[in-house]
Amino acid sequence: MKALALASAAGGMGFTIVYMIAIIAIMYFLLIRPQRKEQKRVSAMLADMAVGDSVVTTGGFYGVILDITDEDVIVEFGNNKNCRIPMRKSAIAEVEKADAGYTAPAETDKK
Repeated sequence: MKALALASAAGGMGFTIVYMIAIIAIMYFLLIRPQRKEQKRVSAMLADMAVGDSVVTTGGFYGVILDITDEDVIVEFGNNKNCRIPMRKSAIAEVEKADAGYTAPAETDKK
């Protein structure tokens, strides 16, 4: 009788371990893996930005990149060419590559 009780207890413990491993695997594939893939996608997008690309900020503003440094970008918003704002690269939500013929506007002296 005691041998049967020990065998069933060991079987129950094995089932519990398998159950815990299955839960951890499900959590990995549903939560951790997609988040890592998204982080890699965003990192690649930010590393691939170039002057002249159209961007959407996390605040929902549309603009064009004028200058890029290590941590910051200067983005021009609107059509009046006077709204140029420096911002962190992490504030960029989407990037649309510029056309091949596009060149960044040159600074002109107003006399």
